[in-house]
Amino acid sequence: MKTVLMLGAGLVTRPLVDYLLKHDIRVCVASRTVAKAEQLVGDHPNGEAIEWTVDKQDQLKKMIADADLVVSLLPANYHAEIAKLCIELDTNMATTSYVSPEMKALDKPAKENGIVILNECGVDPGIDHMSAMRIVHDVKSKGGKITSFMSYCGGLPAPEANTNPYGYKFSWSPKGVLLAGKNNAKYRKDGEDINIEGKDLFANHWEVDVPSFGKLEGYPNRNSLDYIETYGFEGIDTMFRGTLRNPGWCETLKAIVDLNYVETNEQDWSGKTYTDMGWEIIGQRPDGDLRKAMADKLDIQQDSFILDNFEWLGLFSSENIPIEKGGVIDVLTATMLDKMSYKDGERDMLVLYHNFLAEYENGNKEEITSTMIDYGIPNGDSSMSRTVSLPVAIGVRMILEGEFSKPGVWVPVIPELYNPILDELETLGIKCIEKSKSL
Repeated sequence: MKTVLMLGAGLVTRPLVDYLLKHDIRVCVASRTVAKAEQLVGDHPNGEAIEWTVDKQDQLKKMIADADLVVSLLPANYHAEIAKLCIELDTNMATTSYVSPEMKALDKPAKENGIVILNECGVDPGIDHMSAMRIVHDVKSKGGKITSFMSYCGGLPAPEANTNPYGYKFSWSPKGVLLAGKNNAKYRKDGEDINIEGKDLFANHWEVDVPSFGKLEGYPNRNSLDYIETYGFEGIDTMFRGTLRNPGWCETLKAIVDLNYVETNEQDWSGKTYTDMGWEIIGQRPDGDLRKAMADKLDIQQDSFILDNFEWLGLFSSENIPIEKGGVIDVLTATMLDKMSYKDGERDMLVLYHNFLAEYENGNKEEITSTMIDYGIPNGDSSMSRTVSLPVAIGVRMILEGEFSKPGVWVPVIPELYNPILDELETLGIKCIEKSKSL
């Protein structure tokens, strides 16, 4: 029996563990909070829960040496160091995270040591790559080329669970969502490369009409230009990868960023209220109406829906701040987690939408769309957890069973990876619907 060492026991882990155990793979879950690991493996005879923290290097080396493959669901900054140990100890590895420069640099050592390191095998990144490349390769096989590619992905509440003015609930860390709002972004539109500074990210958004769903808003996600080479899109006119949210999110988050509610420097909040924090943020003495002061600071109307959203979250209240120490972002994280989490029985959903323009040698032009709308299971696994963890679970099984054994650092943009993973996902109810029309 093959053994998988899973590092981390976070919100998206359960479908991955369940899938591997059902396929007669031994799973050892190592987590700082052993109770979480125990909950994941339950009483399954092939599951084991291990208490472990990242500072225990000797224990880590032994666990890696004893495993056939390591799945790292730790924060992304740990992946490259884990990969180095896997190469040293002859153990394959998989993650759902973006390939960092440090990870990319391990491609040659991995190949030399015969180790497979699979990355970006979640949903975004992951299913987005795979569903896109299946279409790209099909177009190329017909003598065509892609001239425009716009891709959007977002985890959102299902319509019946969309019950707060932000149009959003957290199926993963609010802090991660807020920090992502500080990322710079790059994309190409009609031949022009566009650079967006993190502070202006939420000022660059537009309406996206998703087939079979309706209107959402999209904004840029990191550096789309990095994927021109990955996708084989040299010379493409438009290359864009973005995030989807419900209307109003971007304007509200822009105000949050503009006021620096994403400040990370630790402060002492003992005995302070949200109003106290608000006055400190705008740099004024607590005098008068905080809502009016913030309207003036943001140069918006006092009756703006943005400030209504602030008020709903409690940012103008005299309640005590729920943490004693941390950055402003940690206060906001705790507050959002309290007010914007899923309730029992509520479903989330994952929306993935690609739009391609293709040209063929005979002069014909075509628009192709690919849409995936996946819903969570009430009182069961969320769509976010399923779509993040099942692709990597399938990839892990392929590696362990020898179906994929090419050494190196990989992203699932080759047919040997994306075809079997997408086909297996369809059997699990996760499917992209493709449509095309001549232009």
